[in-house]
Parts: sequence; structure tokens; C-alpha cells
Amino acid sequence: MPTLSRQLILASRSIYRQRLLERLQLPFTSHAPDITELRHENEPPRQMAARLSQSKAYACSKHYPEALIIGSDQVAVLGTSILGKPHTAEKAFEQLSLCSGKTVQFLTGLCLLDTTQSSCLSTVVPFHVTFRRLASAEITRYIEKDHPLDCAGSFKWESLGISLLESLSGDDPTALEGLPLITLSQMLRAHHQHIP
Repeated sequence: MPTLSRQLILASRSIYRQRLLERLQLPFTSHAPDITELRHENEPPRQMAARLSQSKAYACSKHYPEALIIGSDQVAVLGTSILGKPHTAEKAFEQLSLCSGKTVQFLTGLCLLDTTQSSCLSTVVPFHVTFRRLASAEITRYIEKDHPLDCAGSFKWESLGISLLESLSGDDPTALEGLPLITLSQMLRAHHQHIP
């Protein structure tokens, strides 16, 4: 198993991000950040993703003075609208109906905060998802089977949601799940952490 010379903290309560980070086989601790994930007035989606990922990391930094803290946040954009987590089947149906036949851009902010130096590496990784044309009945069936109520855009591409799609485009598919592991690995190596 790879080793770390520093404590690694994932500033997230997301089980999806925890599962992704486990792929790197590094020891880490999850800590839920206490922040409000609301969009500022007229805030561009890319800026929102960057700000929230940094805010999550900094919110956890007071608890871990000698750690590397990972903050990440994802914003799904359709045209000029941001698609949040639906939380209800009705809202998920509405979102997927809007996405039918269209391309949604997922912007995943990533921050690696070094609390010993108060330095932060930060970026936003884009990924594009094009939905095929979806009939109302299949949207309903999909929601009932996959329960994507806690996912921005109302689908899980890593499970049944892949059947809703026409194409995927981007450098790192893990960005679509909410934690860009290719970029994160580069950031960790820049901090002299060995992967693998």
C-alpha cells in the first residue's frame, strides 16, 4: 500500500468521494466541512466550484494543523442554469426532462490545502455529458431503479445512469463522479506523496 508522510483529510461527507479516494489506496480521514453551499449572486459556475472546494478545505483546517486537506465540489451546468441535487423524485424527473437531448457541463473544483504552509493548489476540471433523447416513461423507470436524488444532474453514470447517455467527453472520468483522481494524484506528488 502507498504511504503518506502527512495526514490526509478528505473534507467531505460524500460516500461517492470517499469511495473514489479509496482507489488511491492511501490512508485518509473524512471530515464533514461546516459550510453553506449556496451560489453567490451572479457568481459564474466555474468560480463557484473553485470557491466551494477551497471553502471546504479551509473549514476543516482548524482541526488539522499539520495535514494535507482535499476539498472538492461539483457544479452541473445546463445552458445558463445550475442543476443542483434534486432531493425528490419530482425534481429529478424535471432535471432529466430538461437534459434530454442536451449536453451538461460538470465543473469539479479541486483544492489541496497544505495546512503547515497555508498553501493551496486549486483547479477546476471540466467534463461534458450528452444525454440521448429520453421518453418520460424511461425517466420515471430510471429514477425508481437508481434513486439518483443526491446527485447533481439527477443521474449516476457509474451505474444505471450510463444508459441515459449518448456520449461522454473529458480528460478524467472520475471528475464526473466528484473527485478528479488524475489531477489529485498530480497534486499529491507535487507535495512529495508517493502514488503508487
